[in-house]
Amino acid sequence: MDAFFASVEQRDNPGLKGKPVAVGGERSRGVVAAASYEARKFGVHSAMSSVTAKKKCPDLIFVKPRFNVYREVSLQIRNIFFDYTDLVEPLSLDEAFLDVTLNKINEPVATNIAKEIKLRIKSETGLTSSAGVSFNKFLAKIASDYNKPDGLYVIKPQAAEYFIENLAIEKFFGIGRVTSQKMHEAGIYTGKDLKQISLNDLIIKYGKPGEFYYNIVRGIDSRPVNPKRIRKSVGTEITFDNDLQSIEEILFELKNVENELLKRIEKTGACGRTMTLKVKFEDFEQITRSKSQNSYFSTKNIHSISVELASSVNYRNKGVRLLGLTLSNLESNENDSASQLEFDFD
Repeated sequence: MDAFFASVEQRDNPGLKGKPVAVGGERSRGVVAAASYEARKFGVHSAMSSVTAKKKCPDLIFVKPRFNVYREVSLQIRNIFFDYTDLVEPLSLDEAFLDVTLNKINEPVATNIAKEIKLRIKSETGLTSSAGVSFNKFLAKIASDYNKPDGLYVIKPQAAEYFIENLAIEKFFGIGRVTSQKMHEAGIYTGKDLKQISLNDLIIKYGKPGEFYYNIVRGIDSRPVNPKRIRKSVGTEITFDNDLQSIEEILFELKNVENELLKRIEKTGACGRTMTLKVKFEDFEQITRSKSQNSYFSTKNIHSISVELASSVNYRNKGVRLLGLTLSNLESNENDSASQLEFDFD
C-alpha cells in the first residue's frame, strides 16, 4: 500500500488531501508512524522524531493513529487477495507476498493479476497500491517499491541479472541501513560490486547473512510464500515524555510496559523462552538485557524476570527515555521446505 496510514487518514478526512500529513504524536518525544507523499517531499519519513519532521516541514499536519481502522482496511485488502490465491504471506498491515503460480481465476499472466488486484483495491477502499511481479520474493519486493506510488513493476527472469547488478546496495531487500553503510566503507555500492565478493569472504565479514547476500545478488531466493509464517517475537515499548531518573520510576513504568506486553501475548497466543529488556537512555545510547529458559515464560513470572533484568542494568546516573520488553524464541511449527516459483509475466 502507498503511505498506508496517511492515505487512510486523507481518504477519511478530505480536508487533508493534498496536504503534508504525518500519522503520529506531535509531542516532543513523538515519532512519525507514516508520512503522506506530500510530506515526504520535505524529507519526512516514518521513524523520524516529530520534532525533526516539523522542522523539515513547518506546515506538517499531525494526525493521531487509528490502528483499529488500519487493521480493518488491511483485512478488507487481504480478503481481496484470497479471491486469487490462498498463498498469502502478510509482512505487515500494508504489505504481503502472494504466490499466484496456481490461482483461483486460472489466469496464466501474473502481471494481469497484479493489475486486477490494484484496480479492486482502488475501487473497494479508495486507496492506491503498488505491486511488484517477479519469480522470487526478493525481486518481487524490490519491484513493488520501484514505481511508487500507484506503481506496477515487473522483473522478468531474463532481465534479473542486469537489474540486480545496477541496483544500489541500500535498495536491496534484506540489507539494512547499518549493513549498507559498512558495505559502502568496503567499496560496495551496487549489486555488481557485491557480486565480486566470494561466498567465503561474505560469510567471514557478515556471518550467516553473507550466504543470503551471495544468493540474492545472483537472483537466487527459494523461500516460499508461507501463509502460516510464524511470528518470531512479540513485544512493546514506551517512550516517556520526561526521562526517568530513578530505579523506582523505572520499575513503576516497567509495570505499564509489562501490562501492554501481556495484552499482546494474550491476543497472539505467543509462548516464548527468551525475555529481552530494551533501555534507551537520554543520550540515545541503547542497551538490551535478555534471559532465556528451557520452559516457556508464564504470565506469572514475566514481572519477576523483567524486574530482574531492569535491576541488572548500570544506569550510570543517566535518564531513561524508553523501556521495551520482547518475548522471543517462540513456539514454532514452521515448515522449512522451499521451491522456486515459476509463472508467466506477460
